[in-house]
Amino acid sequence: MMSSTSEAWPPCQEGRAVSDELPSEEQTRDADYVQSLERGLSVIRAFDTEHPMLTLSEVATRTGLSRAAARRFLRTLVQLGYMRSDGSRFALRPKVLELGYAYLSSLTLPEVAMPHLEQLVEQVHESSSVSELDGDEVVYIARVPTKRIMTVTISVGTRFPAYATSMGRVLLAAQPEDRLETYLGSTSLRGLTGHTITNPAALRRELRRIRTQGWALVDQELEEGLRSVAAPIHDADGRVIAAVNVSTHAGRRTLDSIVEDLLQPLLATARNIEKDLARARSRAVRAHPD
Repeated sequence: MMSSTSEAWPPCQEGRAVSDELPSEEQTRDADYVQSLERGLSVIRAFDTEHPMLTLSEVATRTGLSRAAARRFLRTLVQLGYMRSDGSRFALRPKVLELGYAYLSSLTLPEVAMPHLEQLVEQVHESSSVSELDGDEVVYIARVPTKRIMTVTISVGTRFPAYATSMGRVLLAAQPEDRLETYLGSTSLRGLTGHTITNPAALRRELRRIRTQGWALVDQELEEGLRSVAAPIHDADGRVIAAVNVSTHAGRRTLDSIVEDLLQPLLATARNIEKDLARARSRAVRAHPD
């Protein structure tokens, strides 16, 4: 999967001339691309924990849709049961969870990984997480914390720029060369701290080194004081599908200490997750041979 730390919806206006209907960067989209579906999903995504209820005007502002278009999408969602309205404000209904259920019900990696993360955290007394690559970001799909070592709270679903994280670099290092070149040519490498690698050539060299050694160590590039080491998780075909890490505070462990004390338990955890994941998928295939 590929995506990032976060999404903005392109402005959508109805009633324009056909030649102006799409922004220029969207004019090369597949002929089968359904823009109305994109707009409808943007309405759903306008609601979050900070904005559980919105007025028509607020939905139009947050999505970039015209009021008329926003009204049609909202009324359709209400009639389909995905949304409710008190007359002036709108809110999502539980039925919207069905949209993600098919994907969530197919996830086995977090369930398989969690017991191993718990064992690792108990062994090394540091936080551990598993993430996947989604666009230009890593998204956390499993986590067992110890002490809070970041100013930003990390939980399942948290996203960070891949280039500045140990898990992100493990996942980027596993990408095909053409995908990696596209990423390096299009991603803005912002200096999140004074330690962040912001030069594409330097990042390319680091990713090649990670690909060779099989793990990544990041020193305070995402946040001052945060150090982490990560290893890849492979599927049965040998493809890197996720990464697992251990994170610690710079004041608690040196880089040498991380390699000496945390790397081998981390690599062992990655191997154990891979073994159990292969067993789980093998059982699923036997249970549903078709």
